[in-house]
Amino acid sequence: MALLDFRPFYWVTGAVLAAITVQVACRRGQRRKWTTAAFWGMAAALYLGGDAMSHRTAGALVLAMMALGLSRCVAPAPAAAIDRRQRRASADRLRNRLFILPLLVPAAAIVGSILLPRVQGAHWRLVNPNEAGVVAVSLGALIALAATLRCTRERWTAPMTEGGRILETFGWLLFLPQFLAALSAVLIQLGVGNWLGAGAAHVLPAGSPFAAVAGYCLAMAGFTMCLGNAFAAFAVITSAIGLPFIVRLHHGDPAIMAAIGMLSGYCGTLMTPLAANFNLVPALLLDLTDRNAVVKAQIPIGLAVLAANIILMWQCVYRF
Repeated sequence: MALLDFRPFYWVTGAVLAAITVQVACRRGQRRKWTTAAFWGMAAALYLGGDAMSHRTAGALVLAMMALGLSRCVAPAPAAAIDRRQRRASADRLRNRLFILPLLVPAAAIVGSILLPRVQGAHWRLVNPNEAGVVAVSLGALIALAATLRCTRERWTAPMTEGGRILETFGWLLFLPQFLAALSAVLIQLGVGNWLGAGAAHVLPAGSPFAAVAGYCLAMAGFTMCLGNAFAAFAVITSAIGLPFIVRLHHGDPAIMAAIGMLSGYCGTLMTPLAANFNLVPALLLDLTDRNAVVKAQIPIGLAVLAANIILMWQCVYRF
């Protein structure tokens, strides 16, 4: 029996989203008030009651959220007044310590993923090993939050106020990676991987190990650009091209293929606006006039790294 699982952390997230829903509904001067409140309310319902919902109900809520987001019915919070003197004074006082605090989350995730599953007794364990990563990341976020409050000397209400404002600024873009990852599971169930594999068999020369590597890396980057998520593309492209051509046909190393293949997917992440949390959110936070400025700046880097990945995989995957 596991003493700690991920559900309480989901409930905390749901409570924060519910508070945003109430805040939006009660705010004066909020554009598209009721559709925006409905969006955040449905998000809160998914986190608070996802276990109790049927798959159809949860799917209907997700589709409704996507419809509201794509139809631009989800408005951000009104711009907050900025006290530039106070911000400057805070920056001078905190300096580079602010950059250290976010690193507590990945540090706790790595350490927790290793140590938490080992804490166990005869008839109990602290966490389920399959859930250790999620629990570790969640605990890391709480540790980083406590450390940030102590370092900045802000009130405990500040995370809700400022965090809620940032979440509203992101809006529906915040949930786009999760939607696209879910789309990957749907595509696998529909047999898209088999269809892509059959198409690749007609295009890739069967006797060319390099063509298999190049096709796999290019497909990972291209499909990631379509889905906005390398994790979502990985399962489809690896089952369609990576395993049949690189591993089974040419006897390549699956570990090397998977590692470099995922890096190739990340190259696609650099070059697509669908990777909203990486490419559109920074443009929003920096208030850039061109929302695609980040993508445009990253395209040369993405192409260069993709070419390097193809060469690296070709040199390594068949030799170990």
